[in-house]
Amino acid sequence: MARASANSVLSLMDQRLVAALQCDGRVSAERAAQVLGLSPATVRRRLHVLGADATVRVVVSPVARPRNGGSAGALFLRIRVLRGKLDTIVAALAARDDIPFIDVTTAGDEIFAVARTEPGSRDPLVFRQLPSTQAVTSLESATILHVFRLTSEWRHQVLTASERAALSPAEPAPAASASGSGPYGVDTDDLEQSLIDALTPDARMSAAALAARTGHPESTVRRRLAQLAAQGRLITQVLVEPRRLALPIEAKLLLHVAPDHLAAAGQALADHPSVHGAFATSGPSNLHAAAYFPDLAALYGFLSRDLVGLGITHVETAVVSRAAKRTPAPLQPVPSR
Repeated sequence: MARASANSVLSLMDQRLVAALQCDGRVSAERAAQVLGLSPATVRRRLHVLGADATVRVVVSPVARPRNGGSAGALFLRIRVLRGKLDTIVAALAARDDIPFIDVTTAGDEIFAVARTEPGSRDPLVFRQLPSTQAVTSLESATILHVFRLTSEWRHQVLTASERAALSPAEPAPAASASGSGPYGVDTDDLEQSLIDALTPDARMSAAALAARTGHPESTVRRRLAQLAAQGRLITQVLVEPRRLALPIEAKLLLHVAPDHLAAAGQALADHPSVHGAFATSGPSNLHAAAYFPDLAALYGFLSRDLVGLGITHVETAVVSRAAKRTPAPLQPVPSR
């Protein structure tokens, strides 16, 4: 009975609350209630229930959209392993801080993962550790060249356009100078980094709780949070099992696209409501995408209709059997004062 409950589809009201959190991970109960036509007490109660058993978690996104949509400093890894060794390799990868996403496909011996790395570097995981592991039978890596859509930008289609607009924060103000080394063109100081680290596993933590955790005055915390939000640097992501949203099918798509169609095809995928990730990459498959579907018929319709006319010459589809890792890196210790 508990297993059925854990896999059951959320009510429409709860799905709409999830979608509201996707628009603004730190939206107040009062604001969500106003837009969704609910009472604040109902919103607070349902958010508490959904969070109490980790059905829904709001975290700081482990992958930031880079400046000008360029490289995210990450690799896509496709790893095939010996039968019987899958769980061992998945566990070893999941223990690494530099790997935020791991998926296992229905092939039974195949893992897709994302590894954070420095662009152009000889990453030890790819060049030494995985190739020397006897359980690994093959390894393919592709560098992200351009970001069209991140998972944190995907929206569950249960809100109206006006509801999404009302719940979404204002567009970030352009930075006066984009000369910083951070992914948003702004360097993060120790205070801001301590706030981001504390929010990583729970992005809805209150300013008071953040002040207590980090040791900074609450007024300072509130001011810096407002600054981060105004600059578009506090990017949250809602973690929820897609089957709870009536989307039990997830597919990874590796596409070959003619160069003169690459930008348009990538943007078309990013604009599709099913697609929660789209990236131009190195390698023979120069466009990678990931998408959610209610059933296999919808996946077939996507492949046979929605991809037509985009200049795609080859598609390889892998269906995900389970998401082995979806959480950000663990909290880093706060420096002693």
